Amino acid sequence: MISYDPLWDTMRRKNITTYTLIKEHGFSRGTLDSLKQNRNISTATLDDICEMLDCRVEDVLVYIPNEHKD
Repeated sequence: MISYDPLWDTMRRKNITTYTLIKEHGFSRGTLDSLKQNRNISTATLDDICEMLDCRVEDVLVYIPNEHKD
């Protein structure tokens, strides 16, 4: 599973709010909702986020392995 929890920590650390992303960067509310729900986003959107926040991919998402039941 991909989790966007690091994104929210990065935004807090850089004092950037979702309001700032929407108003100053034209970020989509729908995309923010997708991020909050850990749904898929495109690599282009990921690139945009990294550019807006001046950060690395690792500062936006983390891979959490699924537990497999045998």
